[in-house]
Amino acid sequence: MSDPVAHQGPAASDTAAGNVEYRVAHLHDRLAAEELGELGVRAEIRAGAIVITGTVPSAQCRETLLRVAHEELAGLTVHTDVVVAETTGPDHAEEL
Repeated sequence: MSDPVAHQGPAASDTAAGNVEYRVAHLHDRLAAEELGELGVRAEIRAGAIVITGTVPSAQCRETLLRVAHEELAGLTVHTDVVVAETTGPDHAEEL
């Protein structure tokens, strides 16, 4: 099966690329405005895929981020490298 955008000429490719950029921008808006309030997470277009990187405060926040990204970017190739920050205190005293 061939890529339908490849046979429609440059105008169709520009429209498809613009649609992806719009969807990534909408994802950024949702991450900043909704329950997450995550401004430290980035979503970028790289080599035809969306790459989401950053650090979140909890595993629940990471799961919410992945759910929102899946909703906004359904049908696109998405790679994630989202780290959960370690916020628990040390379990023992540090020896100097």
